[in-house]
Amino acid sequence: MTAGRLWVIVLALALAEGAAPSRSVEVSTSAREGRVFVSCSFQAAETDDLDEAIHAGLASSITYEVDLRRPVGWFERTLASATVTASVQHDTLTGRYQLTRAVDGRIEETLVSDDLAVTKRFLTQFTRLALFSTGDLEPNVEYSVRVRVKTRPQKNWFFWPWDRTTASGTARFTFIP
Repeated sequence: MTAGRLWVIVLALALAEGAAPSRSVEVSTSAREGRVFVSCSFQAAETDDLDEAIHAGLASSITYEVDLRRPVGWFERTLASATVTASVQHDTLTGRYQLTRAVDGRIEETLVSDDLAVTKRFLTQFTRLALFSTGDLEPNVEYSVRVRVKTRPQKNWFFWPWDRTTASGTARFTFIP
């Protein structure tokens, strides 16, 4: 393959990635009472594809993959992981939204709502979830919490051999017991 063709392919991939909607994840952490509490807010500029799936009655979800990490040299080592899943099922007959939040497969919260704004807030935010223990953390060491967000179903198709995250965010904290 010539260098010119390779350059065109790289440029096309960069433009395709740049055409994706602007999305960000705000993450905050606090470590107290023997637990690491994580709060997250997923700000999606364009959620039309997810809104269409919800209103069509499809089971839809947003999955937050949360990693507790410790910097080691130039790299970060993952110490623990948790998965938070917020899912919704819209009953088109009654117009109600059945919401469920699960942490590592355990259902933590359920809610039935008629309001779309409450539904979106439930799907895109969680506050002070105790996801990790501080038992293995060393005092006065900096740690980070990385959150990767994936939405289901995804309407856009991209031929890539690895699973793509929709958005991600990181928060750093120093553990002080």
